[in-house]
Amino acid sequence: MKKLIALLALFGACSLAAPVIAQDKPAAPAAAAKAAEAKPADAKPAETAPAAPAATAPAAAVTPAPAPVPNKGDTAWMIVATVLVILMTIPGLALFYGGLVRAKNMLSVLMQVFVTFCLISVLWVFYGYSIAFTEGNAFFGGFSRLFLAGMNADSTAATFSKGVVIPEYIYVVFQLTFAAITPCLIVGAFAERVKFSAVLLFMALWFTFAYLPIAHMVWFWSGPDAFTDVAAAEKATATAGWLFQKGALDFAGGTVVHINAGVAALVGAYVIGKRIGYNKEAMTPHSLTLTMVGASLLWVGWFGFNVGSNLEATGTAALVFVNTLVATAAAALSWLFFENMFKGRPSMLGAASGAVAGLVAITPACGFVGPMGAIVLGLVAGALCLWGVSGLKRMLGADDSLDVFGVHGVGGIIGALGTGVFAAPALGGVGIYDYVANKTAPDYSIMGQLMIQATGVITTIVWSGVVAYIAYKIVDMVIGLRVPEEDEREGLDVTSHGETAYHV
Repeated sequence: MKKLIALLALFGACSLAAPVIAQDKPAAPAAAAKAAEAKPADAKPAETAPAAPAATAPAAAVTPAPAPVPNKGDTAWMIVATVLVILMTIPGLALFYGGLVRAKNMLSVLMQVFVTFCLISVLWVFYGYSIAFTEGNAFFGGFSRLFLAGMNADSTAATFSKGVVIPEYIYVVFQLTFAAITPCLIVGAFAERVKFSAVLLFMALWFTFAYLPIAHMVWFWSGPDAFTDVAAAEKATATAGWLFQKGALDFAGGTVVHINAGVAALVGAYVIGKRIGYNKEAMTPHSLTLTMVGASLLWVGWFGFNVGSNLEATGTAALVFVNTLVATAAAALSWLFFENMFKGRPSMLGAASGAVAGLVAITPACGFVGPMGAIVLGLVAGALCLWGVSGLKRMLGADDSLDVFGVHGVGGIIGALGTGVFAAPALGGVGIYDYVANKTAPDYSIMGQLMIQATGVITTIVWSGVVAYIAYKIVDMVIGLRVPEEDEREGLDVTSHGETAYHV
């Protein structure tokens, strides 16, 4: 651990000493744009200086327009949504994963999820928020909000609606929860065999060079108030993230969270190697009861994850709530139907896994599709994610311990591509909002949007995969990834943490 602490300190110092990329001016983030879903950045309208008066005319007093004031209802909802996302991770994800491993590794998984959440929370405030949500270039933000510099209780962030804002602090912590849960998802791929210090160093590297750039590429824009006319819209779009400029739709994290984490998990399964005794010894979940509890907490918390991404308590938020509910239910039923068809009986693990698959698939689409489109996405995700953790897993030959790629990777791809299809108004979707005309754009091309969505998927797969591979190799060279064989056989609870989950 001393080596890890020294490495993290050196890593942080190098990050803060890096040169500023492009412009480095403050930007207050805002939420996913309906025109090209993004968590926008500086949505405060720029103040226009009055023209100089003629020499013969007296100067006229100019009263500036009052700055937008956050609505208390929106603010209260965002606080609740943020708490719900924390609930998703600790205890939701931790218990879901903990129940799936063997009893001798229960506490190690809880520790990895819990402490990863803590680590990323601090790094997010130090530099993560600034790199993801301030203006820089198309791939990385600037350093103007390092350590939340220049922010106070009166700072605001834009929302979907022109002239509507929320406190920037609550936007910071809402996005913090997204940044923190994403690396935690990766834990499931290498559970039961990795050093605790290696987990933390890998998470710091991957968060910095994979999560933050993808979040900036997909979610950064200047906010709706900048889209006053065509020229202004073009200028504002030019400062947005690369995938936002392409028009990628990702309401709450299909690419940024699920594909991103799923790919890093699959790479880790290959680099780290299989567990001792894999496919030779029984490695059944030690407590499906805890897994069911964790899955239920994930479902409840996911309403904060998806509905909160609207940043306002509006009709769109209500639509997202409905979509999140019905897609999840449909996916659980679909998984169980096909499990019963091919395996002869439905299982509790199947129901829980199917629900998570539906939650993953609806995440990028939840604010763009109608309820019927959400149900179709859920049905498809339930079936294909079942194949992802069985047939595809055998084809890939990797020991992805808790099927992170099979559920989050496959489900995220289904959701991202499905968004391009079911966002079409002809199929019950909401279409793409034109912030210049202040109405839904009249033309929507399913094939055109599908190609844009595919660009986002491929970009995320390549970027995350390359960064993850390099990060794993760095960690392996510096501290080593795997615990000794005798420690793995005895279990990480005792050998890594000196504790046991159960006393018998």
